[in-house]
Amino acid sequence: MAERVVIVGAGHNGLVAAALLARAGLDVLVLERLDRVGGAAVSTQAFDGHDARLSRFSYLVSLFPQALIDELGLDLELRSRDTASFTPWRRDGRAGGLLVETSGGEATRASFAELTGGDAEFEAWKAFYDEVGTLARALAPTLLQPLPHIGDVRDHVEMAIWTDLVEQPIGEAIRRRFADDVVRGVVATDALIGTFASLEDLSLVQNRCFLYHLIGNGTGEWRVPVGGMGAVTQELARVATEAGAEIRLNSAVDGIDVSDVDVTICGDGFVERADHVLFGAAPYVLERLLGHSPTSKPAGAQLKLNVLLSRLPELASGVDPRVAFAGTFHLDESFDQLQHAWSVAESGDLPPATGEFYCHTLTDRSILGPELRDAGAETLTYFGLHTPPGVLDAPGAKEEAVKRVLAALDEHLAEPIEPLILGLEAKTPTEIEHELAMPGGHIFHGDLAWPWLEEGERPHSPAERWGVATAHPRVLLCGSGARRGGAVSGLGGHSAARALLDSL
Repeated sequence: MAERVVIVGAGHNGLVAAALLARAGLDVLVLERLDRVGGAAVSTQAFDGHDARLSRFSYLVSLFPQALIDELGLDLELRSRDTASFTPWRRDGRAGGLLVETSGGEATRASFAELTGGDAEFEAWKAFYDEVGTLARALAPTLLQPLPHIGDVRDHVEMAIWTDLVEQPIGEAIRRRFADDVVRGVVATDALIGTFASLEDLSLVQNRCFLYHLIGNGTGEWRVPVGGMGAVTQELARVATEAGAEIRLNSAVDGIDVSDVDVTICGDGFVERADHVLFGAAPYVLERLLGHSPTSKPAGAQLKLNVLLSRLPELASGVDPRVAFAGTFHLDESFDQLQHAWSVAESGDLPPATGEFYCHTLTDRSILGPELRDAGAETLTYFGLHTPPGVLDAPGAKEEAVKRVLAALDEHLAEPIEPLILGLEAKTPTEIEHELAMPGGHIFHGDLAWPWLEEGERPHSPAERWGVATAHPRVLLCGSGARRGGAVSGLGGHSAARALLDSL
């Protein structure tokens, strides 16, 4: 009889694991609390009366290895963008914008020169990301293998960049390598998306966040899923069910009991027994379901806005908004502004708006209905930094935070944004927790870990080698809380499936 596996959670990682294990001949059941698959990777009609299906929570794909997409046989289109980022600025009565092309061509060089008055910052930028690329290219091939040893990774990288990214707070490297505050901020944001920390934090949690944003497929490019994030998870659900996995919706798990011979999974109106459980929700939730007292609860720090516009606004700089909003549009994210916002929020007050916008519909208009497409409507997604629950849950704080975002955006526009808004929804970490059962709304399920084995770390089981172990050999992590978790990557699900298959 085939080994029976119950996967808790039909997010993208759970679906990856389900497909791989069912193809290997295991008896796979996926239990999903909600009435849909996808977890945080869904496309939703967020605004009544408007036919637009936005990627409501997660919205771009970077870490998902192309090799895993190919192995699963996903019919999925991920599009590149010509614009990597655009950062509007005002100085000495001038309005401009720092444009970074995905290809890093002459327009990028000219944009740096306009901001800084020369080529020094652009050359520093190229040198830094060339060095970062060596680490990204060393790590990318290991992501679908058991965890490498730290020494095996370090040997492929110059010591200077290893020190900057792995051994010292990344804020030190950014301040040393770059002179301009805006340029420093553009680099720094990748260390803070989903992470509430100072750039000088000695824990280096911000360094780990930076690394995960830059290692996807060896390039760190963030691509647009055609059809939205829901297209990704619907395709994963298709391959999982075609492989023989059963996906059962509206099946919230409220208890897990582990014995020496099997695992019992209890919910409202059902009891399932399995040889193994793969857990796709946060480790904090797993501890509670096992009857343990969880350690400190994770907490996210992001304000998420989904916006539908009648058209894109014109910029004060005169730059074409179809260029500026096509990539990551940095809003008040200079290095000093980021540090100030963190300091204010750390003290318990609502910080100035600092975050980034992105326009899905400039790359993929399929998420809009025919009328909106013909009318020239566009979507904007905003990810605001340094807004933890303790700040945003105060009375009126959410509404004030949204006002600050729109006012900060207006500072860089030639016209006010509000008359162009057809629909807007805002999600705080607490609201994300309520909708997704994601503790504290933390998008990574907790602080990210280095994607390697540390000095002296000796794994004793496949689960430890793949970074998915729990205190119970029959229970494995398969979500963003796995050792190589975070982002829409499929790595948690892949690692858990491989670890289980290696143990059989």
